[in-house]
Amino acid sequence: MKEAIRRAGRATLHLTVGAGLSFACYILFGLILVGLAATMLVVGAGMLPETVQTVRRFAGFERRRTAAWSGAPVPEAYLPLTGPLAERIRHATTDPGTYRDLRWVAAQLVYGLVLFYVALVGWVPALLVDGIWSGLLRREPVALPLFTRLVDLEATWSRALLLPSPGMTLATRVEQLTATRAGAIAAHGAELRRIERDLHDGAQAHLVALSMRIGLARRAYDRDPSAARRLLDEAQDQAEEALAELRHVVRGIHPPVLTDRGLAGAVRALAASSGLDVNVLSSEGLAVEDNGGARAPAAVEAAAYFVVAEALTNAAKHSGSERVSIALTQAPKGLSLSVRDEGRGGADESAGSGLLGIRRRVAALDGTVALTSPVGGPTVIDVELPCVW
Repeated sequence: MKEAIRRAGRATLHLTVGAGLSFACYILFGLILVGLAATMLVVGAGMLPETVQTVRRFAGFERRRTAAWSGAPVPEAYLPLTGPLAERIRHATTDPGTYRDLRWVAAQLVYGLVLFYVALVGWVPALLVDGIWSGLLRREPVALPLFTRLVDLEATWSRALLLPSPGMTLATRVEQLTATRAGAIAAHGAELRRIERDLHDGAQAHLVALSMRIGLARRAYDRDPSAARRLLDEAQDQAEEALAELRHVVRGIHPPVLTDRGLAGAVRALAASSGLDVNVLSSEGLAVEDNGGARAPAAVEAAAYFVVAEALTNAAKHSGSERVSIALTQAPKGLSLSVRDEGRGGADESAGSGLLGIRRRVAALDGTVALTSPVGGPTVIDVELPCVW
């Protein structure tokens, strides 16, 4: 009996939140009408995308609520409300998700309140019935479980109204893959140009100078052996500099330290050479730096390494703080990475290519990047890279 009362109370709380959401939908419905009217008057056209975005937030809250009760996520699929105003209005008015959300708003106005009122009225009869049936006769409760059925019904209706069509989900996924493929191609092209520039300006210049000095030493060997030896010494220095440049280029392609020490060890090496006060935290498995430790795929490790390298470079150049913390976490479905600096914040992705490069590199692996950088700090970069351990 006590367990049945507890479950019924939890279900009633869920329905109470749904009733509050229904009242909010009344306000939201009025906001939708105002947005439509303002758009028709042209001067308030910017209200429509913002209104649709607000509707999406309410629908997203109901999706999370339904998923929390049923244990099964409710996916969403929307056209992005970004870009010029005309494009945002077009996406807001042509997106099937907008009309799906509006249908849910209209339905939530009704069934959210009706189910709540049914639960509210049913508590006294349910307690009387199960008080006798279960409390006195020691039978299984029959009335209190009905409150859970009401929530199941609400979750079923919300899921049916908010679930995108399979075609829309597939189209959204195709659009995401197209965008990430374009970003990966752009990142690959930029990487090739960087390697070509490094080879041309670094190793190639040293090799040309090496060849010239060897040629001069050969011509001077018979008539001026001391000058020839000096030229050969300079040629040796040029060869060592060329080797150093080549090692630098190789590290830019795939750092050998990743192969030798794993991701955790490579990140610690980056931290030690950054000149900053860096605190590195990693999962127990990732902390192992030999072949016995947990290893992500090479592409995932390389992406995480370059994210950390770029984040440390940005912190050293722009943050104004010497304190940085890095967290590497072995998640069940991938690798989680967080870089936080205590600097001035206000990071602007449009000001340079570093953060854009991070997004492209991570998106190429179907990962996500979340940047938080309020003015005054701190700046936090959270990266999720899916992989199989």
